[in-house]
Amino acid sequence: MRALWVAGIAVGVTVLATCGSVNEQTAPPQTTEIMTGRWILAAPNAPTCGINFDGTPGVQEGTLVSEGGCPEKFYLSRRWALDQNTLVIKDDDGQPLGQLTFANGRFTGTSTAGTPVNLAREGPP
Repeated sequence: MRALWVAGIAVGVTVLATCGSVNEQTAPPQTTEIMTGRWILAAPNAPTCGINFDGTPGVQEGTLVSEGGCPEKFYLSRRWALDQNTLVIKDDDGQPLGQLTFANGRFTGTSTAGTPVNLAREGPP
């Protein structure tokens, strides 16, 4: 009986240890289900802007619409592609506007002109 009790505790501890180990704030997005929605793009000495991501479930690319006032040429953003934890934002012709890497619950990277940019969710996803 004691062995069964110890085994039950071990299973409970294992389950609790794995809960919350992967969540949308720390795990890199892998599909459009996680990317879809409103994100905020920020760059130094520039206003922030909202960008709304859309896509087909299970596909790692899609369309997006900027809300205007975006830094550099990000107001031309129309498409995005995600490869593991790297996000590329593109214009309507498919030309890259910036490349960002996911870490610590947000994307950070640079525009094609070399300006540092951040992309984060506005509040809880």
